[in-house]
Amino acid sequence: MTVTLYHNRACGTSRNVLALIRAAGIEPVVVEYLRTPPKRAELDVLASRLVVPVRDLLRERGTPYAELGLDNPALSDGQILDAIATHPILLNRPVVMTDTQARPCRPKEILFEILPQARPASA
Repeated sequence: MTVTLYHNRACGTSRNVLALIRAAGIEPVVVEYLRTPPKRAELDVLASRLVVPVRDLLRERGTPYAELGLDNPALSDGQILDAIATHPILLNRPVVMTDTQARPCRPKEILFEILPQARPASA
């Protein structure tokens, strides 16, 4: 199984999710999306595996979310993905993608819903 982590090393939640994945013996493909923004085609793959609405990929705080009018509920999934492709800071990190599903992992415990083996024995 391939696990991909859309990661921001400045984010504590993202660092914690990466540590949990590695502690489970999985070395994920780490995409530092601010340094290497995903292409729209990559975002389409990510969206096709989401178990939540595409809108959940959007981060509001510290981004141009409001200025871009992304608070409009009538926006299509394609418009949201276009905005993320143009402004990768809008991606609500961390996002974990497996071969079959994807999910933003905020809070970090959401990781256990798509990677149950990442749950520490004491949790």
